Amino acid sequence: MAKTRKSDLDDIGLDGFWAALPSRWHPYITLARLDRSVGWWLLLLPGWQAIVLAGTMHQISLLRIIHLMLLFLIGAVVMRAAGCVINDLWDRELDKSVERTRNRPLASGQVTVHGALIFLLVLGLTGAVVLWLLPLTAIVTGLLSLPLIVVYPLAKRVMGLPQLILSLTFSWGALLGWAAVGVWPGLEACLLYIAAALWVFGYDTIYAVQDMADDAKLGIGSSALTLGGKVRPTVAFVYAVMILILLALGGVIGAGWGWMAGVAAAALHCRWQITRLDPENPALAGRIFRSNRDTGLILTGAAMAFYFEKTML
Repeated sequence: MAKTRKSDLDDIGLDGFWAALPSRWHPYITLARLDRSVGWWLLLLPGWQAIVLAGTMHQISLLRIIHLMLLFLIGAVVMRAAGCVINDLWDRELDKSVERTRNRPLASGQVTVHGALIFLLVLGLTGAVVLWLLPLTAIVTGLLSLPLIVVYPLAKRVMGLPQLILSLTFSWGALLGWAAVGVWPGLEACLLYIAAALWVFGYDTIYAVQDMADDAKLGIGSSALTLGGKVRPTVAFVYAVMILILLALGGVIGAGWGWMAGVAAAALHCRWQITRLDPENPALAGRIFRSNRDTGLILTGAAMAFYFEKTML
């Protein structure tokens, strides 16, 4: 597959390891965004946080926690890929008119609809196998997310804040991770889920800044367009509420210094994002969006600190 010039697009083009794989695989790697790891990291990290926090509260062994985290890693990569295929199937005509996406495999014709559907079936079956290896609580919780996964690509056609749907979808791992330790999600899981949903709304609003010009021309809804000049204060507000909820969660679960310090570090990182965010600079918005992997890793580290603090007492 010919490389796309990075000066034109920041969304397409394989480098390094991915470019060395057989060329016939390239369109499917690009379709699944396998070369763009930030997506599956953002999907994975709320689940990891939930596994560690729930595992700590219910005295799950470290070995079991690591096992679940590895299953979630596989599941996140596969299901994020499936979500990208579903999104691109819905958006294949729209993507042709957007600078950042016009060379995506379905929009450019490198992958046919039939080929994408077969690929989606393989990804779905792989995800189902991972889910089957989890307790019944997780299987039921995971299946409940399917309507959100299917509906999200349609949201931007009918509402001005489609990021609300994405936030409910992409943060589902907070509930699924809790259920993966064999308990039904309760208050603690719901607090983590709400905090994660606010985080997703914030970072995806930053992401949407990249496409504001094209979305406006096509009549596609996005929180960046709807909020206009209020993008920065709105993202700052949802990040602030997220941090407050995470602090409240720490109080509910009896977390000590490790969790609280991690939440404080995440707050500083979110503040850094807000101070740099410029709605007139799409390229910078993309870089700030990608930095949210670090936010999630900080909170995962905070959860691990809580685990070791409890196990050492």
